[in-house]
Amino acid sequence: MGTPTILSDLGTEILIPICAVIGIGFSLFQWFLVSKVKLSLDKPDGKNVFTESLIEEEEGINDHNVVQKCAEIQNAISEGATSFLFTEYQYVGVFMIAFAVLIFVFLGSVDGFSTSSQQCTYDSTKQCKPALFTAIFTSVSFVLGSVTSVISGFLGMKIATYANARTTLEARKGVGKAFIVAFRSGAVMGFLLAANGLLVLYITINLFKIYYGNDWEGLFEAITGYGLGGSSMALFGRVAGGIYTKAADVGADLVGKVERNIPEDDPRNPAASELERGLAEKVFGILNTEVVNMLQVIADNVGDNVGDIAGMGSDLFGSYAESSCAALVVASISSFGNNHEFTAMMYPLLISSIGVLVCLLTTLFATDFFEVKTVKEIEPALKNQLIISTVLMTIGIALISWIALPNSFTIFNFGVQKEVKNWQLFLCVGVGLWAGLIIGFVTEYYTSNAYSPVQDVADSCRTGAATNVIFGLALGYKSVIIPIFAIAVSIFVSFTFAAMYGVAVAALGMLSTIATGLAIDAYGPISDNAGGIAEMAGMSHRIRERTDALDAAGNTTAAIGKGFAIGSAALVSLALFGAFVSRAEITTVDVLTPKVFIGLIVGAMLPYWFSAMTMKSVGSAALKMVEEVRRQFNTIPGLMEGTAKPDYATCVKISTDASIKEMIPPGALVMLTPLIVGIFFGVETLSGVLAGSLVSGVQIAISASNTGGAWDNAKKYIEAGASEHARTLGPKGSDAHKAAVIGDTVGDPLKDTSGPSLNILIKLMAVESLVFAPFFATHGGLLFKIF
Repeated sequence: MGTPTILSDLGTEILIPICAVIGIGFSLFQWFLVSKVKLSLDKPDGKNVFTESLIEEEEGINDHNVVQKCAEIQNAISEGATSFLFTEYQYVGVFMIAFAVLIFVFLGSVDGFSTSSQQCTYDSTKQCKPALFTAIFTSVSFVLGSVTSVISGFLGMKIATYANARTTLEARKGVGKAFIVAFRSGAVMGFLLAANGLLVLYITINLFKIYYGNDWEGLFEAITGYGLGGSSMALFGRVAGGIYTKAADVGADLVGKVERNIPEDDPRNPAASELERGLAEKVFGILNTEVVNMLQVIADNVGDNVGDIAGMGSDLFGSYAESSCAALVVASISSFGNNHEFTAMMYPLLISSIGVLVCLLTTLFATDFFEVKTVKEIEPALKNQLIISTVLMTIGIALISWIALPNSFTIFNFGVQKEVKNWQLFLCVGVGLWAGLIIGFVTEYYTSNAYSPVQDVADSCRTGAATNVIFGLALGYKSVIIPIFAIAVSIFVSFTFAAMYGVAVAALGMLSTIATGLAIDAYGPISDNAGGIAEMAGMSHRIRERTDALDAAGNTTAAIGKGFAIGSAALVSLALFGAFVSRAEITTVDVLTPKVFIGLIVGAMLPYWFSAMTMKSVGSAALKMVEEVRRQFNTIPGLMEGTAKPDYATCVKISTDASIKEMIPPGALVMLTPLIVGIFFGVETLSGVLAGSLVSGVQIAISASNTGGAWDNAKKYIEAGASEHARTLGPKGSDAHKAAVIGDTVGDPLKDTSGPSLNILIKLMAVESLVFAPFFATHGGLLFKIF
């Protein structure tokens, strides 16, 4: 045994699951509070429930029909999102089973499917469990990670669709009431996902420990499958969800531009200048409310839930699982693992446990301690969540580092053991935590229309779409600079202090406030949906203004969430890369070696190939939507006059089928690349591929997300007309606004499909390489062996 810690092993065994259970309990309590806003018109005694609670206080209006419409629209959104996700999960379920079998076959063959004990990789004096059983347990943990990721995304979607109409109804009382419902709903998702991921991982480790006993090297090698499962499901969710929402969105946009026989100022189309409503109306050439509503449900509301909610939930769960796995793998071959120091070994999970408690306290600042009363208080309340959670988490990390770590210990560093102090590990986690905050606020500066970069992009619309596109691209490229420096400083500090383990816990530091980050991120789509429902239900303009104010703040925080996801992905990927290099027994990665350099240059190309696939997929799916809408317009008698109903189901089916079909090639690119390179070219070339994809992928992901976000908010800046400068560019329908709409349409696949998916690409390739490292090290490099 090593040096004793203040926190005993028994204390650790109690603390981690209790924190997870508290997180789950808190999320259920928040859901209970949200559920108090009823969508049903009748109480059991037959009296109307809204007579007291849902009065529009300023105007004294209580329209029961509005409540009924909101309930119907919410059901349509929920059914659409659920239907799509079930279809998606049928496909990924087949993949999950097939890939689990592949993991078993590849890892089992490392030692010829032998059931006898093998010599440990890092300590030749010890005997470890057979490779065959590690293959079995890795496959099991892969399935567990996949299922947890899918459940996380699905529950997030159900919570968001449960809350959107309730947010709309609470807006009748005031913006503060609506904010509380939207934020509480986001908190349900955030805490459920963070606590669920922590609890499942902890239970898995303890169950596997029953078999592995003191073989911690084999135990935590098997646990890496958990991270691979989480991220592989996230990839398909992100890509499919992004294609689904943008296919309909861009498709509706394209029809408005292509159908020349329906002029923009056509008297039958009085709302033509409003992007979503107007373009939907131009699709059919009439002011057909049902058509408008259905296309809005497809393009906006359902898409938000399957892409931004389910996709982001799975994505951040994958990051959390992978960073935990990377830290545990390195720790298992350091003094923590060698001396079987359970509390120190669980340090990554203890960080996450304290993070749940810190986020719980932080949430109360927004919902209980301080009340949002005006529109101007919304955005500061959300930003304060990030600041408060970061400050409190810094204290929490210091406490855990003091009680859970020995004063001095050693960390595995490419073949040697590096001595580390507990305060150095605290700084590693802290630098990751604060780098995340910096990346978040830099992202906000470049994507919020409250600051000059987006206002400059809006101003460039005076001279047309071309200058708008040029300025938007320049903004995206420039926005990469500070986040990359923040990531670089984090890597340098954490690696200097604690080698690759330091990088892994820095990534965990960035993700330690995941519950708050997800709550803020989910708040955006919920508010956006609430605004769409208010408009579709025919609620008053004042209600729409309130939901728009909620949505505007949500757009900014969504961009911050994407920044967090990309920044943490870079650190997670590097930590996984370090664990892979250690497991594959590579002592140095020399870029001057031809084997490594060819991998480096090919790896740097992969994010471009992946982006090309996802963007073209959006374009192809959008064109199919255009063709279908044209077909209906030309072949259904009475549609032009508004006497016939369009075929909604076919439009929904096109979006669903296209997204499911189009997610396969990008997914195959990511999943097959490490396997092909590892088998045919070996671990050295694969290490080059991972380094190259990390370096170029992070840059493209940040610039794509921020460019798309800036174009979106430049359009909204002109539409809102909140400042004198904005009013000179408007109103809606002006030449500058048309140019802004084109920029926004180009940016849609960048910010909602390619950009967010790239961070999964760099993580997924790294964790897959780590899982298959024993096979690649034993049987890989076939071409170099032959020649």
